[in-house]
Amino acid sequence: MNFPQPLTRGVLVSRYKRFFADVVLDDGTPVTAHCPNPGAMLGVNLPGLPVWLSKSDDPKRKLAHTLELVEVDGGLVGVNTMHPNRLVAEALAADVIPELTGYATHRREVKYGQASRVDFLLEHPERPPCWLEIKNCHLSRTKGLAEFPDCVAARSSKHLRELEAMAAAGDRAVALFVVQRMDCEAFQACAELDPTFAAALDHAAEAGVEVLVYACEVSAHGVRIDRPLPWAR
Repeated sequence: MNFPQPLTRGVLVSRYKRFFADVVLDDGTPVTAHCPNPGAMLGVNLPGLPVWLSKSDDPKRKLAHTLELVEVDGGLVGVNTMHPNRLVAEALAADVIPELTGYATHRREVKYGQASRVDFLLEHPERPPCWLEIKNCHLSRTKGLAEFPDCVAARSSKHLRELEAMAAAGDRAVALFVVQRMDCEAFQACAELDPTFAAALDHAAEAGVEVLVYACEVSAHGVRIDRPLPWAR
């Protein structure tokens, strides 16, 4: 996934009210950018961190800029939670994820469970359907270790229970964690910040839900799914 236009660099002043970020651009211009990330953004929300913003020419938008990347310890981290589904769609089309190849169709936002929509439903007439949930991951508190979530994630725990139900019905169910950073070599559920989710992930795996983790290649030009990471249970 390439950014449609070159990103603009600046310095983060403050991230607040979940969806706003004040930034001073490198040319000294102060702007308020949309922050497309509802999580706590631990480690990537500190004032003074270098950031990269995209800019929209849509006159109907209240905020022209969007926070896309944050530089932490010399590496770029993608913080836009809208991107992982797009990244996975591209990866599925290009057969980049070996565990998810061989399906004839990839449908998005299909209703399932209790008032939920699965991110992707992969189908083939000769195979059981595959229900695929995508989770964005950017937290890394220990060098080389990616963690999810960065705050209590009750909705994500619900999704795991719904995937379990699909697996129990004889379908394939997959939870895919997309790590939007390049400095991690393993993944772990963050039991300290959300013990319920960590327990739910273990339970889902034991119930037949497959857990996949893929790191991304991140640059100021774009983001793409790159390589698998092991789940350090």
